[in-house]
Amino acid sequence: MLRDYPCRYDLANELHARPFPSLPTGSEAAFLAIKREHDAANRDRAADRAHLLALLDRFGADHPKPDATHFFGQMGRYRLKWESHTEFVTYTLFSDSLSPLPFDGNLFAAFPADWLAAAPGLRLTSALIRVEPECDDMDAKMSKWFVPESLAAATVLDGCATIAGDFRIDASGHMRFALFTAPGTGERRIGRIAQRLCEIETYKTMSMLALPRAHDLSARLGKMDTQLSALVGALRQTDSDADATLEDLLAIGSELETMLALSAFRFGAREAYAALVAQRIAILREDRTGGRQTFAEFMMRRFDPAMRTCQSVERRMEALAERARRAGDLLSTRVNVERATQNGRLLRSMDDRAAMQLRLQKTVEGLSVVAIGYYAVNLVTYIAYPFGSAIGLTKEMISAMAVVPVVLLVWWVIRRIRAHAED
Repeated sequence: MLRDYPCRYDLANELHARPFPSLPTGSEAAFLAIKREHDAANRDRAADRAHLLALLDRFGADHPKPDATHFFGQMGRYRLKWESHTEFVTYTLFSDSLSPLPFDGNLFAAFPADWLAAAPGLRLTSALIRVEPECDDMDAKMSKWFVPESLAAATVLDGCATIAGDFRIDASGHMRFALFTAPGTGERRIGRIAQRLCEIETYKTMSMLALPRAHDLSARLGKMDTQLSALVGALRQTDSDADATLEDLLAIGSELETMLALSAFRFGAREAYAALVAQRIAILREDRTGGRQTFAEFMMRRFDPAMRTCQSVERRMEALAERARRAGDLLSTRVNVERATQNGRLLRSMDDRAAMQLRLQKTVEGLSVVAIGYYAVNLVTYIAYPFGSAIGLTKEMISAMAVVPVVLLVWWVIRRIRAHAED
C-alpha cells in the first residue's frame, strides 16, 4: 500500500473549506465584519470561537469543529456563514424571503443586541444585501434606495444579474447593496455574486485602514523633511558642531526606522487587500448599465486615490530614511577627514618633540661626557699619583696627561651603550 503524505487530505479539503452560499431570487442577506482595534492579527482566536458558539447556542444550532475557520449551517429560520480571517471575522445571515420595506434591517436584528455588545472587537463594516428579480422600474428603485452621486451599478457575469450600491453608511449604520437577477440565474451564481459584494466591501474597508495612518505620518514626515534638509545643509559649514549634528541625525534616523517598523504591516496589508478588491471586481466581468459608473470606475475615482496616497507616504518614508542614512555617511566621512587631519597634526607635533628630545639627548650626552670625564680624570690622578711622584711628576702634570685619553674613553663607552640600546 502506498502511504499518504501527512496532511494530504487536510490540504485537499482546504480548497473546499469555504463554499459559496446558495441564494434564491427574492432573498436577502445581512453581513457583519468584526475586528479588534489593535494587533488584530495576533488576537485570541478562542474568543472569536466562543463568541460564535454563544450565538449558535441562542438558537440551538450545531457547533463547528474545534479548529474550524469556517462554518455554514442553519440557525433558526436563517442560515449563518461564519469565517475567520487573518485580522477579522465575518458573520453573514441569509433569509429566503424579502422584507416588505427594503433595507429595513429586520434581518440584521436577528443578531441579539447583547451578543453584539459582547463582541471581541469592533464593527469593521456591516451590509444589507437585497436580491430581487429584474423589473422595469429597476432604475427607479436604484435612484430611490441609493445616493445618485455615489451610485455604482453594472451588469455582471454576461448579463446574469445587475448589482448596485453607493458605498455609503445609512441611518442604521449599514452599507446597502442591491442584486437584480435575470431570469434563469441559478441560486449558486446568485450566492457567489452576493459573496463577492461582501468581500469587496470588507477588503475595501481593510485597505482604507491605512489612510488615517498615512495622513498622520505625512504631517510628521513634512517636519522631519525640513529638519533633515537643514542638517544636510549644515554639513557644508566648516564651523558646525559635528557631534550635535550627529545626534540630530541619529534621532531622525531612529524615528524613521520606528515609523517604518510600526507601519510596515498595515501598509503591506493595504497592498494585499487592495489587490483583492481589484480581483473581486474583475471576476464579476462588469458591463455598463443605464449610463452609470461601474464598481471598477467608482473604485478608480474614489478608492484608488486613497491607495496612492498611502503608497506615496510609504515611499516617502523609505526615501527619507535613505536620505538620513546618506547624510550619516557624509557626516561620518567629514568626521573621518577631520580626525585624519588632527592625527596628521598630532604626528607632526610628535615628530617635532622627538627631534627636540634627540637634540636634548645629544646635549645631555655631551654634558655627561664632560662630567664623567672630570670625575674619571680625578680618579685616574689619585690612582697614578703615587707612581708619578716616584718619577718626578706632579699631580697637575698627571691630570693634564690623563684628560684626553680618559675623555675619549668615556665618550667611546657612552656611544657603545647608546648603540647597544638602539639595537
